[in-house]
Order: sequence, then structure tokens, then C-alpha cells
Amino acid sequence: MHTRMKATLLALAAGVSFALPASAAVKLHNLISNGVVFQAEKPIRVFGTANPGEKVSAELTFGDATTKAEAVAADDKGNWLLELPARPVTTTGGKLTVKGENTLTVSDVLVGEVWVCSGQSNMEWPLAATDNPKPVIEAAKNPMIRLFTVPKAVSDVPLTDVPLKWVPCDAKTVEYFSAVGYYFGKDLNAARKVPVGLIHSSWGGTICEAWTSKESLGAVPSLKYFLERIPNRAAYQQNAEAYLEKLEKYLAEGKAGLKAGKPLPPVPVPPAPVNLGNPNQPTVLYNAMIAPLTKFNIKGAIWYQGESNAGRAYEYRTLFPTMIEDWRKAFRDESLAFMLVQLAPWRAINAEPMESDWAELREAQLLATKKLKHVGIAVITDVGDVADIHPRKKGPVGARLALAARALAYGEKIPYQGPTFEKLEVRDGKAIVHFGNTEGKLVVKGEKLTGFTVAGADKKFYNATAVVEGDTVVVSAPQVSKPVAVRFGWANFPVVNLWNQADLPASPFRTDDFRGVTQPAEPKK
Repeated sequence: MHTRMKATLLALAAGVSFALPASAAVKLHNLISNGVVFQAEKPIRVFGTANPGEKVSAELTFGDATTKAEAVAADDKGNWLLELPARPVTTTGGKLTVKGENTLTVSDVLVGEVWVCSGQSNMEWPLAATDNPKPVIEAAKNPMIRLFTVPKAVSDVPLTDVPLKWVPCDAKTVEYFSAVGYYFGKDLNAARKVPVGLIHSSWGGTICEAWTSKESLGAVPSLKYFLERIPNRAAYQQNAEAYLEKLEKYLAEGKAGLKAGKPLPPVPVPPAPVNLGNPNQPTVLYNAMIAPLTKFNIKGAIWYQGESNAGRAYEYRTLFPTMIEDWRKAFRDESLAFMLVQLAPWRAINAEPMESDWAELREAQLLATKKLKHVGIAVITDVGDVADIHPRKKGPVGARLALAARALAYGEKIPYQGPTFEKLEVRDGKAIVHFGNTEGKLVVKGEKLTGFTVAGADKKFYNATAVVEGDTVVVSAPQVSKPVAVRFGWANFPVVNLWNQADLPASPFRTDDFRGVTQPAEPKK
């Protein structure tokens, strides 16, 4: 069996076993283990399994201060949950005691900021495989940062727990932890002087719908078709039983027919097997790698994904916000902070303007920040690699995510995004693009401004001359006498150099709404 597949199946088996009630006495969810970081200013939720009806209580102690939760009885499936009062940030280790028929103790408890780090391979990418990682790893020891990695697993039903425990951040534990996650947590800890808990749950090459629940996909008409692609063990079991009955009938009738000199009847067709080893199926990663986390209070999520959905970028405009709202509902927080990474440049650099599914995916990501509140974006047009979908410079990625989080999740009055398109004005045969978030002025890194194209009414784009004038960029091309649309960085690999005074790059954008390569054709009337 393929090593990765074997690991996946083992993880699934582990996940299923953890989802079952404990056979005896009290057991804690694995997120509530030694070194745990609870989310500040939110109720501290303690949960796990016990014997049905067993009374469970908890108390949390920091120094001389103790808070308690009155006992609750485990339900008929053995699940229980307690809430202790919310606490402010606490940097000295505390102790959690949980009592039922047995007593459990969780030590070195902190209260700070908890973030889920999720997505596909660029979020999964380990620190050890980044550019010049040795000095970063050697300096990584920090008792105020704690790490939790969710093992890869798939499931056709929501699970309740995951294997593994919290570990402290040091040279050994961080080496193969998410590089983006680590850089984000490191900057957040340094800026806000708070404990940071990072829950890493990602899987390379995966699609957005795999990270979204069945209920949310089914609630959106244009996404409802995904429900037909969800693996279903119960249906397979039913179909398999029906097949066996048909097979028995076939054998009986076949034997009788042969004796009577008749040909064999058609052979029954077995049902298609349920492929639970494939992570690229709707809901299976949400079920196995997000659902088990949702009883735990968090501040927000950072997300680096989209490469696997680029061919359906137009659909991502709906799918991605649906996933964000899905997580907010699951974590019981309608304003849950969500910081995403816009796709890095990749593939060959094209000398002439052309359509791009990656450009359309970046646009869909940017649109999510406008459609939903408390959603930030890290633009990384400066860290791409033409030959590798996995750029090795992850430091700027984590740093810009942290800036967005500090501004949007914590309300800090700091610059957190590059120049943003505001409006297009056409005057004297030239297109004037107005920008916000210049933080003083627009900055061109290089001899001349690059990345702008312009089109007239024929919708044909040409490379343009672009010049900064105050908070605007004046765009023109000799082939276009009457501009109607401007694009910036609209390519698989944008070659762009427009920044603001806060040293943050401008996001690629377009002023038009022309039909793109991933937008489905309108049905014929």
C-alpha cells in the first residue's frame, strides 16, 4: 500500500476511534492537553467523553485564583461539555482539574490567542524547506507559542476528536510545522506580547469544497451539486446488500437455467466502492480535520489555498465565502477573523496580455474581503517562483497575515494592506486609476511602473505606459485612444512593482467585468 495512503487510513481509523465514547470514566478531548492555550476573552470550553450519565466537573487555577464549573452529566452517547468563565490573557502556567469517576489534570495552561492554520500545500509547507531555515529554526524556542498539528484524515461523517497533543515551540517541534503558521504566530506574539496557540490543519493539493460542510454546500443552489459527490458509506452498505441479493438470485437462476439449456442472465453490476482515501471530495476534510476542533474557542483562521480551485475561479467567488461563513457557524462566532493569502505568481512570464485563471482566482480571493467583514488578505506578488508552485519565502507571507490580523481582529490602527483600487476615470485619451491605502504616497520599486494593461471598447488589452501622479496612476497605450478598462497584474505570474509608503504591495485587479475563462457561459434561451 502507498505510504501516504496507509498513513491516511491509519489516521482515519484513529479519528473514528476517538469519535467514540470512552469505555470507562472521564476522557478529555486531545486539544485540552498539557500546554494548551485557551482563547482569551471567550468562555473556556472543556469537553470530552465519559460513561453516559457520569457527572463531570472542572476547575482552573492560576496562582491563588480558581474558577469552577458545576458538574454536568455526560449525555447518552457519553459526551460532555463545561464552560468556565472567560479570562484575560494569562502568561503564567495554570492547572486544569477535571473530575468524574476519575481525576484528570492538565498542566502548563495559558490563555492567549488561538488561530487555526489551514489550506493546501503552501500552508502545509514546513519551515525546514524554506529559504535559509537554519537560523530561524535555531532561534525558534518560545514558551509563549504552542503548536498543535491535526493529522491528515478523511471522513464521510463529522468526527469529534483528533489524535496528538500540544507541543511547545522549539527547534525540534517547529522544523516540520507550517512555515506560514509559524511566521504568523511569531509576529503576533512579538507584536501583542501574548501567548499564541497555533492549530495546523492542512493538506496539500486539496480543494475548497473538501473543507466545507455538507449543510453549507447544500444551502447554496449553485453549490448543491457537490452533495452528489460526497462519499456515503451508508448508501454503499445498502447498495452492496442489494447487490448481494441480486447476485444470489443470479446464481440460483443461472444454475437452473443451465440445467434447462438456457443462457446465463445478465450479471449484476456491483456498486462503485466508497473511496475514503481521496481527500479531494466534498466535505471529507471538514469532517475529519475541522469539525473535531469546533467546540474549542478560537480567535480566527489563516488560510492559504486556491491553487486547486483555479480552474473554477468564478465558482470560488461563491464557494470561498460559503466556506468562511460555514466555519463561523461551526465555531459559533459570526465575526470569526479570517485572514487569507492571495496566490503567489507562478508559471511562465508572458510578454503580452492574456487571460488567466490564476488572475481570476486572485480576484475571487480579493472579492471575499469586500463581501465579508473581518476578512483580510496578504498580497504576495513579490515572492513567486516561475518554476515552483511553492515559493520558499514564507516569512513575508506570515508577516502580512499578522498585520491583517492585528488590524482587523484586534483593532490596531496600523497599515495592513497595499494600495487598493478605488475608481477609474478617463480623460483626454488616458485612464486615471485612483488608489486608496497609499499610506502617504504610491511607491514604484524600480525604474518604471510595470504590470498595467489597457483596453478600448473592443476588449483587447495592450501593455500600457503607467506613471504615478499623486494617489493616481495614469495609464495609456498608443493602440487605445478611448480607454474603457484597465488591468493590473492580470497574469499567472504578475510582474508588478506598485507599493505604498508602508512597504506593502498592491493587489492585482481589473476595472472591467468582461467574461473570464472560468466563468460559465450563460444558458441559451
